[in-house]
Amino acid sequence: MKNRSPFHALSPSFFSGLLDDPLLFIRVPPPMRNILVDCGQMDHLAKRTLKSIGSLFISHAHMDHFIGIDKFIRSNLVSPKTIDIFGPPDISKKLAAKLSGYDWNLVEDFYCSLRVHEIDDDFKQIYILRGADRFKRRFVETVPDNSPHLYENQFVVAEGVLCDHKIPTLIFKFSEKPMFLIDEERIRQQGLIKGSWIHHLKQYISKGQLPVPVLTIERRNSSNPLLCTENEATDLYRKIRKEQAVSSIAYLTDIGFTDHNLERVQQLFQGVTLLVCECTYLSSHLEKARRSHHLSTSDLNQLIRKLRPKYLLPMHLSKTYLGNTHLLYEELEVPPDCQLIKLPDHVAPEPIIPADTPHLMF
Repeated sequence: MKNRSPFHALSPSFFSGLLDDPLLFIRVPPPMRNILVDCGQMDHLAKRTLKSIGSLFISHAHMDHFIGIDKFIRSNLVSPKTIDIFGPPDISKKLAAKLSGYDWNLVEDFYCSLRVHEIDDDFKQIYILRGADRFKRRFVETVPDNSPHLYENQFVVAEGVLCDHKIPTLIFKFSEKPMFLIDEERIRQQGLIKGSWIHHLKQYISKGQLPVPVLTIERRNSSNPLLCTENEATDLYRKIRKEQAVSSIAYLTDIGFTDHNLERVQQLFQGVTLLVCECTYLSSHLEKARRSHHLSTSDLNQLIRKLRPKYLLPMHLSKTYLGNTHLLYEELEVPPDCQLIKLPDHVAPEPIIPADTPHLMF
């Protein structure tokens, strides 16, 4: 029997194997556009998948997390949309440097634009790179903000904080917004009668506007209806909504196992539903992990015990373990209330060689 997804709106897919460059794709219901986390090697992703993405979250600009940005922009170039990109400080400068290497003598007004949000501890800086302007980097504004909040739409809230990987690197959390659910017992306790007003209330809570200026609600044992304005409608929903658990996805890659990083990870990820986490080295190579600011299996085991995720997806294992990747899963100590998700070594097709191609006839 197929397991029921813990998510009601989001649908995560991991487009990488255990040893490949990590690519986390999060499908969001229409009319919202989808989310991609990191963009390493991505030639195996269909163009229609890349065109469906409206927000891109980059942990840091190491090649295995950033080299695919050219492919991503190429797939979205001929479109008048604006794509939001979230990354660490100076990510817009690195993006502009990459794009400046191309010739832009043939430019159209309908090329896409990139709105880049650089995340720092106490502020966020926003830049715009417009395709019609040959992707020149233009400063927009600095927003004082020390909260982890990065982005949201009607289905999801995205958060991120900086950690240390010898350079600033971002870790991300994507939480579903609660569904509109009402508790019939609470409606009864409020002395109200179910009716079309519930639909109108849902429209207001979901879209932020009332289809009518005032909600008119019939009340039990009274001929006088309850009249609710916008502010009162919000308060009413708070009184009759059904409590529900909110599912979330955590994405953690390329951080050192330091007290500073651990504190930030715990604050953001405690009780997360799905933990997508790097595990670059086995416990026998702990010194390598420390020197390169990566996590080992022993580090991940500690994180699992602290965070208590319901699902665990280890990824980004070092390619030095090719042929021995089973050792990773043998070293993990997954508690009974956590489900381990295993990846194949690779999901991308193998590179072709000349012998694989049709011979040219001369």
